[in-house]
Amino acid sequence: MVIGVCTLDIDIPMSTSLKDKRQVVRSLTARLRKEFNIAVAEVDRQNARQTAVIGVVTVSSDKDYAHGLLTRVAQWVENTRLDCVLVDYEIELI
Repeated sequence: MVIGVCTLDIDIPMSTSLKDKRQVVRSLTARLRKEFNIAVAEVDRQNARQTAVIGVVTVSSDKDYAHGLLTRVAQWVENTRLDCVLVDYEIELI
């Protein structure tokens, strides 16, 4: 069994309040769950107005599949979300 963890560091430049940020983060996490069938949560910087850290987790029996899925998640955020900017991401397989 392989547990894949991806940490997404995102900027939300148009956010002027925590309410604006929460709207973007909720939308992003809901779409990721729907598109990729993964576990998603905001894991750090909850009180920062224009940045967020999103944790994504998947469990698989194949290491290559888990890594590929998490890479696709990061690419999807970078390519399709216009309301946030993917600054960095890190993938860890346990």
